[in-house]
Amino acid sequence: MGNQEHPYEFGKNLAIAFQIQCDYVDAFGDPEKFGKKPGGDIMANKKTFLLLQAMKAAPPAQQKELKQLLSLETENKIQPILDIYKSCNVDEWAKELKQKYFLNALEHLEEVAVRSVRKKPLEELAHYLMDRDV
Repeated sequence: MGNQEHPYEFGKNLAIAFQIQCDYVDAFGDPEKFGKKPGGDIMANKKTFLLLQAMKAAPPAQQKELKQLLSLETENKIQPILDIYKSCNVDEWAKELKQKYFLNALEHLEEVAVRSVRKKPLEELAHYLMDRDV
């Protein structure tokens, strides 16, 4: 891989890790820390990483329940959907996947053929984006 591809791969992998983190925080984040109630993406029926994984990992009965819950236009669907996510271990899967993409991003940053001191601001930015408490 040439030197020009490494910054691209760094950015791509960091962006994916960040999106997974955002999806996770929206579902499982502490409302005291983030100033909003969890489940905004669920209410909006967004096709998040969490939802897609749950649809893949859930047994057929839970997949059917998930589809039924998604058709509702009420906040009452949030907790049952989060319960399905947890029963399918989607929360842990998301944490692991985020870490995989984050570490891959850092590996590509390390491979960029410039002095480490010049890469430090990008590394600090990456850690800042990923070190959000949930």
